[in-house]
Amino acid sequence: MTEPPAVEFTAVEKRYGDGPLVLDRIDLAARPGDFIALIGPSGCGKSTLLRLIAGLSPLSAGRLIVAGRAPADAATELAFVFQEPTLLPWLDVARNVEMPLRLRGAHRADRARAREHALALVNLADRADAYPRQLSGGQKMRVSLARALTLTPKILLLDEPFGALDEMTREQLNEELLAIREQQAWTAFFVTHSVIEAVFLASRIVILAANPGRIHAEIPVALPYPRVAATRLSRPFQEAVAQVTRALRSLK
Repeated sequence: MTEPPAVEFTAVEKRYGDGPLVLDRIDLAARPGDFIALIGPSGCGKSTLLRLIAGLSPLSAGRLIVAGRAPADAATELAFVFQEPTLLPWLDVARNVEMPLRLRGAHRADRARAREHALALVNLADRADAYPRQLSGGQKMRVSLARALTLTPKILLLDEPFGALDEMTREQLNEELLAIREQQAWTAFFVTHSVIEAVFLASRIVILAANPGRIHAEIPVALPYPRVAATRLSRPFQEAVAQVTRALRSLK
């Protein structure tokens, strides 16, 4: 029996008020375990797609099913990692990480177990007592990711979380993210402007065109998991990067 999609867009449209269409007839289905990278020019609606999945913004038309239900009813099934770490500066790492569970009313012991596990996954167990001002940019993003992972999401939404980091740190975090995925089989939607990052992470790349936002192309990435640093040096990886780059250039 075929497993139903984790997320399914059917003829979805989005506009804000009486403004122009932001998204136009989006048809997209993500299978459980998919890692979908969203890439395209600024203003094509990549972040808006994530907000629709998270139930943070209503549809204007069409149908969207998230974990078998309407987005507004699926909040407990997903977690969101934003462009900025959005850490509370007066709380240490441990208390920042457990904040979502605290807000959900989880017991102290359950919060502690989830926090310790998440910090171990992102290699920050030894920084639990540190404050955000004492962390590097990469460490802050690890804390943000750990905070999302405490919710044990079925769907993980990531809105260009590594875009502000230097290339070396970004590559390391990409590798760590995929290592975590091997342990936690969530479905991911990842917004990026980097073709190399999209190819390294994704099982499928969705290229969006702008004005209005619409799907221009879907490109499967046949590279096997797990992917490691050496993957970027392989011929299949370079060929996939070239294919996505050509598709993006065809937008112009």
